[in-house]
Amino acid sequence: MTTEEKIKAVINKIRHALQIDGGDIEFISYENGIVKVRLKGSCAACPMSHLTLKTLVEEAIKTEVPEVSKVEAI
Repeated sequence: MTTEEKIKAVINKIRHALQIDGGDIEFISYENGIVKVRLKGSCAACPMSHLTLKTLVEEAIKTEVPEVSKVEAI
């Protein structure tokens, strides 16, 4: 499994948690240890989206894919 495939698998695992509140997440890219994602739905405009990105998304990805150093929302 490639690093990108591992990242996408983690995103699919956490996707349901975002969808419960009307949000979603889209994988955009992975390069040089940095994952870029797009938060969608209610997550896109939520004032707490940065917290969701760091505590849910980045933590889950970095735990399962140690090659990842950072997750950014675009």
